[in-house]
Amino acid sequence: MSTATARTVSVPRWMLWTGRLLSFGVVAQLLSSAWFRATYHTYAVAEIVEGYGYPESAIVPIVIAECALVVLYLVPQTSVLAAIVMTGYLGGAVATHLRIADTARAAIGLVVGILAWGGLYLRDSRIRQLVPFRRPA
Repeated sequence: MSTATARTVSVPRWMLWTGRLLSFGVVAQLLSSAWFRATYHTYAVAEIVEGYGYPESAIVPIVIAECALVVLYLVPQTSVLAAIVMTGYLGGAVATHLRIADTARAAIGLVVGILAWGGLYLRDSRIRQLVPFRRPA
C-alpha cells in the first residue's frame, strides 16, 4: 500500500479519539513538567540540582527540549520524529530516576513513552501498518 493510500484509509472514530486522548495526556505531562521547571518552582529546582545532581543551568535546556517535543508531537508531519526523540528523552529520564533508586518516578517516564506511541498508533494508520499487532485474514 502506498503512502497516499495509507493516508486515505479511514480510521475508526473510537481509535482516533482514543489516540487523541492518550496524546493529550502526553502533551499535558510534558507541558506541566516544563512549566514547573520554567517558573523555577522551588521543588523542581531542588529536584534537579540536589536530587539528580544536575547543575541549575540544565533547567533551561530541559524546558526547551520538552516544549520542542510537544510542538513536534502535535504537528502530524513530525509526530513520528517526535515520538522517536521523545523515546530517547524519556529513556534518559528513566535512567536518571533509576540512578538515584527512585523507581516509582522512573515508571512515569516509561508510561508516558508508552502513551506517546499508543496515541500515535491509534491516530496514524501508517504506524499501524508498520507495526501490525495481528495479521490480516
